[in-house]
Amino acid sequence: MKGFTAAATAAVLLASSVQAAVDPIVIKGSKFFYKTNGTQFYMNGVAYQQGINGNTTQTDAVDYIDPIADTTACKRDIEFLAKLKTNTIRVYAIDPAKNHDECMTALADAGIYVIADLSQPGESIIRDEPAWTTDLFDRYTKVIDVMAKYDNTLGFFAGNEVSNQPNNTHASAFVKAAVRDSKAYIKRKNYRPIGVGYATNDDAEIRENLASFFNCGNAEDSIDFWGYNIYSWCGESSFEKSGFDVRTKEFEKYNVPVFFAEYGCNAERPREFTEVGALYGKQMTGVWSGGIVYMYFEETNQFGLASIKNGKVETNEDFDNLSKEIAKVTPSAVKMADYNPSNTAASACPQTNSNWAAVATPLPPAANAELCSCMVDTLSCTVADKVDKEQYGKLFGTVCGYEDGKFCEGINKNTTKAGYGAYGMCAPNEQLGFALNAYAAQNTQSGCDFKGSATAKQAAQTTAAQCGALMAEAGKEGTGTVTSAPTGTARPAGGASGTKGAASGLTIPRFEMGLVGLAFYVFGAVATGMAIILL
Repeated sequence: MKGFTAAATAAVLLASSVQAAVDPIVIKGSKFFYKTNGTQFYMNGVAYQQGINGNTTQTDAVDYIDPIADTTACKRDIEFLAKLKTNTIRVYAIDPAKNHDECMTALADAGIYVIADLSQPGESIIRDEPAWTTDLFDRYTKVIDVMAKYDNTLGFFAGNEVSNQPNNTHASAFVKAAVRDSKAYIKRKNYRPIGVGYATNDDAEIRENLASFFNCGNAEDSIDFWGYNIYSWCGESSFEKSGFDVRTKEFEKYNVPVFFAEYGCNAERPREFTEVGALYGKQMTGVWSGGIVYMYFEETNQFGLASIKNGKVETNEDFDNLSKEIAKVTPSAVKMADYNPSNTAASACPQTNSNWAAVATPLPPAANAELCSCMVDTLSCTVADKVDKEQYGKLFGTVCGYEDGKFCEGINKNTTKAGYGAYGMCAPNEQLGFALNAYAAQNTQSGCDFKGSATAKQAAQTTAAQCGALMAEAGKEGTGTVTSAPTGTARPAGGASGTKGAASGLTIPRFEMGLVGLAFYVFGAVATGMAIILL
């Protein structure tokens, strides 16, 4: 971005201006800045995606419109986004196979940045049956690869409202593992620094533990920014009545940027958006970096600012009210060179209790397709190709039910007891092969059969350069900790036995009672004697 005079600085904070290129946004302490001119950046955003629920922690794949691949619609809507002084849009799912150049350039010319969620419906971390796998990592990295080249990519969300109540907080461990691996991938690929964060819900029972958990421990494992989906300011509310005062106090010492990843309660319509004055006023700008209004498109949920009729945009009273409120605000700012953050300490990790189940350390293992491929090479017994994936759950329940789960320790995912197997992140067929092989190795007389569901094969003499080191770290039982990063030379995620990776559009099938919830299912089955004997 071009240099700015002091008089123009305030206008730039929220306004979008036509230009040939945009200045990348960087993070220093708990604030965002334009990289070159050092002006503080406040997000004035709009959620921008049709036909998709913001909650992508769902199990079923659905068709969706990639808004930054639809060039015609993108260019049509920029005019109206500019009227709201929009400088950021949030998109919840993009198709990495599509081209985004034209829309991203048009957005850049309008001074608009993009925060992209890395998941999509059907390929996300499921709150009730969580897992972080090589297949899902493949999806995440494809999105990163596509978006990293654009200077107006502001950041990525590794999850959205995954844990939303105390009984599914264990899922947050897998999301934090996704944050860690996505950050490491960006660094390993030598992309410019692009932040990876998380968008949380506003659940009173777990919100403080969520914020602490994702911010505690090593910086390499933690979020770069924190997005808050908050809808507590409804109608003619106030800073105190809405609870914005308490939320602001809670994040005073948070050491990364925080912003509203969604806001705009619609309990009363038209929405007045009087919270805009508070969000960009002196009570909040010392802590918050702005926010993203939910949402641009009017749909059945009635959160829209505009309707699309016969390809034409029709704005509504919500749009007009938001425009009026945005026009009133001039957030105070600091220059990056003058800013010396004092809130540098990470949060204390929450303790596990009835309201919090995720152990802070260790996190689930890094998604490492190379390690999985090396492991598969060593197997002498694996799942037969003819076995339908819908049968995997029964097989997992059987083999993992023997000897208190002994043969499945290497694929364990017990977040409460922090019992992670090194291969718990591998593709489903790879994990099942590991367990069947472990059983067959100790029960040679039974053979590798499982009533035809398993098949013997010749263990390969693997020549992959890192296999020896990786396998040694994993250990014979698969219970070791693998610290070596993948080199990127292995097969694509999920491809060891002909299964497709995430980019194919296939998802991990719903046999996950025995896979993603393996520790809970297996040991419950053992206790109740429900394991099915297939031998």
